[in-house]
Amino acid sequence: MTGADLIDVARDAIFTLLIVASPVMAVALFVGLIIALFQALTQIQEMTLTFVPKIIAIFLSLLVFMPFMGATLGSFMERIAARIVGG
Repeated sequence: MTGADLIDVARDAIFTLLIVASPVMAVALFVGLIIALFQALTQIQEMTLTFVPKIIAIFLSLLVFMPFMGATLGSFMERIAARIVGG
């Protein structure tokens, strides 16, 4: 494996990581923004108010996006296996 091949694999791995993690991170960002806006409007500064809805939203988004995440990681593994077999 040459240096260029290693850079291609690393680039593909980072791109796959971003694709897999972005839906869950976007949901967490959106829920956090809504909660922060709610706290600013109502002057409620409860610490558990920030964590519990985010945890629930992230769990639900993981359930929804898990097939997409699995398919993306599976295709990445197929590309890596094809590289290994191809030499």
